[in-house]
Amino acid sequence: MIRTFIQATAILLISIAFSGCTAMGTQTVPYDQLSKKYTNSNSRYLDVNGLTIHYRDEGEGPPLVLLHGVASSLHTWDDWVKQLKGRYRIIRLDLPGFGLTGPDSNPDSLNSDYMVAMINGFVQQLGLERFFMAGSSLGGYYAWNYAHAHPQKLYKLALVGATGYAQDMPSWLGFASFPGIHWITPHMMPRFMVNQTVKSAYADSDFPTDEVKERYFDLTQRRGNRASYIRHFRRFREMSDNDSLGEKVKEVMVPTLLMWGEEDSWIPLDVMRLFHRDLPYSEYLTYEGIGHLPMEELAVQSARDVNNFFMSEIRKVKDHPQETDIKFYDNQNYNFHMGNNEEL
Repeated sequence: MIRTFIQATAILLISIAFSGCTAMGTQTVPYDQLSKKYTNSNSRYLDVNGLTIHYRDEGEGPPLVLLHGVASSLHTWDDWVKQLKGRYRIIRLDLPGFGLTGPDSNPDSLNSDYMVAMINGFVQQLGLERFFMAGSSLGGYYAWNYAHAHPQKLYKLALVGATGYAQDMPSWLGFASFPGIHWITPHMMPRFMVNQTVKSAYADSDFPTDEVKERYFDLTQRRGNRASYIRHFRRFREMSDNDSLGEKVKEVMVPTLLMWGEEDSWIPLDVMRLFHRDLPYSEYLTYEGIGHLPMEELAVQSARDVNNFFMSEIRKVKDHPQETDIKFYDNQNYNFHMGNNEEL
């Protein structure tokens, strides 16, 4: 507590010293300027419950929906998309509260049931009846909650450093949402603070490029994002103390791959072990020397691993023609069902 207070005091002094400087992150950048920089020809917009969601839709094959983590954006999946878009139709979105989608004014927007309904409304509008899903960090929390609520819609699930159990609060997120500081950070989120937070997500703090750090800083300057981030950080603080957070995990029947960096300082390996203990159908992979974002730090290998998991049943069919079916979850039987592989 004392150490955190000293850190808080230090940031205040530094903030005063640099008052008025662009690097202090007090500005609001016009949306048109941000969208010009952070959209491309695959960017789309969809209205869900009155909120305009920015997403990208690219590639061909069975649908794969990707959910990013706290304070992040759909760009965290760039390398997976490069590796997998020849095999899947990949749909990734800026979750409400982050990226170009920005804040959701609904008072229930931090509630997992609300987010599950939001995600379901999104995929329904896209006409997705069944698909693969992967979620990182907070996106992983929403992903397994979605799997719990709508198991019949998912072929398989991948959780990458996902939230799901009580744990220690990640240091920089805890700092930004610390009582007293949380009144300041919605109005001022200095570049050095954003950079330190970004670097803490990687085992190699030199891994994130200047471009990546600039993107994170830029997106804090979308109107309403700083306040939204702090609301989510404070919610994360509440979740980290909630011993009943993962109660529903045991009821998630969708086949799940757990993917974790062994040097993850945000969501430690102990959380992965709890997921593996409680999920009825799970496998896990850990990556030596990798932090919270293996899809970035170890892009090629992690993409290959998730593809192997997703496609394992189809691969069996191709290698053994007599096996004409694949496994997927059947909600009616509350068990695995052997269905024709043409459903993919």
